[in-house]
Amino acid sequence: MRTVRHLLEGKSPEVFAIGPDAPVIDAVRLMAEKGIGALLVMQGGRLAGILSERDYARKVVLQGRASSTTPVRDIMTVDVVSVGLDDTAERCMQIVTESRIRHLPVVDRDAVLGVVSIGDLVKAVIEDQQHELDQLQRYIAS
Repeated sequence: MRTVRHLLEGKSPEVFAIGPDAPVIDAVRLMAEKGIGALLVMQGGRLAGILSERDYARKVVLQGRASSTTPVRDIMTVDVVSVGLDDTAERCMQIVTESRIRHLPVVDRDAVLGVVSIGDLVKAVIEDQQHELDQLQRYIAS
């Protein structure tokens, strides 16, 4: 089973983040520009929260707030669920399913090393299952 360490090896090392005092419109623009659905919120080099498109839709659009005057800190998710390098893709799938989230920051000793998305996890699980199926077919054929 693949670990988060293996998943990060196959991804770009770039992590997109924004500060908690930035206006939400800047966060939305950055997500659109980078084609991503969530941003880490970093303050003083530490993970302070995460901001997703879901946060924006529910806490700005539906509440009639202004994107240009609302700071990220007012709508970010503070209780961030994260994983470590040795967590398996299977365990991460369990976490995102139970927590109903789509992005997991990867943290080691308070340092953010990357982010794995539900798409990364689904791809890894499918590839692992295909590998296992191929091995079983070779065993049966021999």
